[in-house]
Amino acid sequence: MQSDNLTSASERGSSGPRVRRPLPSWVSTTALLMPTYGWLTLAVFLPLLTMLVFSFMAATPMGKAPIVLTLKQYRAFIDQPYLLGIAFTSLLIGFWTTFACAVFGFLAAVALARSTFGKTREMLLILILLPFWTNGLVRIFSWTMVLRENGFLDTIFHMVLPDAGSIGFLYTRYAVVVGLVHGYLPYMILTCYIALVTIDDAIIEAAASLGARWWTILFKILVPMAAPGLISGAVLTFIPVIGSFMEPRILGGRVGVTMGTVIEDQFTQAFNWPLGASLSFTLLAVVLAIFGTFSGVLRRGTAA
Repeated sequence: MQSDNLTSASERGSSGPRVRRPLPSWVSTTALLMPTYGWLTLAVFLPLLTMLVFSFMAATPMGKAPIVLTLKQYRAFIDQPYLLGIAFTSLLIGFWTTFACAVFGFLAAVALARSTFGKTREMLLILILLPFWTNGLVRIFSWTMVLRENGFLDTIFHMVLPDAGSIGFLYTRYAVVVGLVHGYLPYMILTCYIALVTIDDAIIEAAASLGARWWTILFKILVPMAAPGLISGAVLTFIPVIGSFMEPRILGGRVGVTMGTVIEDQFTQAFNWPLGASLSFTLLAVVLAIFGTFSGVLRRGTAA
């Protein structure tokens, strides 16, 4: 009888519900990341890899023409020295645009994070995002109406000083910088705002109670603590700015020749895709080297 009971108990135990072992954490993480990285692979990495292969070709592959691999496309800056001047102009425009965005964007983010609350802050955030809701070409052509001679800015100025000359500066590098700042300023404001809202108000109140002036609080507390937001905003601004071509072409006119316009011409007019691809990757390498250098300096300064 006892053996029968043991047998039935063992049978019940073997036929009972099995406890499932939980999946390893890396399995669930991989499953969640696969859609995103799969889309990035198809939409970003594969086209970049294709352009990288094109940059090593002797000519654009068309029809049954043989594919010849070469490094001559990467010698463009040596064979065509005028490209060095254009690259320097692009970097200079990118620097001034990023600097202007950093100054105006950080001050706007400080005002947004420290001086507003509730619905007022939400309304201001919506106003900051308005440039993203308008077509880029419409925005740029609107600036031509403002900055041209006898334009909107000129008209307002002549209402105050009727006998003064024109202050219109369309088709200059300053006009290009103005258009680029308008387009990319929201990136800087949002990244700085996200960094500033994480700063504890008690730190600022303690500094103010100890007699710190507003400029001391700004440069000694807010700027160092919000440095990650400034760096992120600088990256999001500088990289697309030096490759932009609409603003330089429309607002710059003859002086708006940048690496972005040169690369666009290689793809659309000269139909020299290998040269356009090599210029793109060369410019990308220079930008990554610049940010690799300055981000390390900024992080060491913040840590100090």
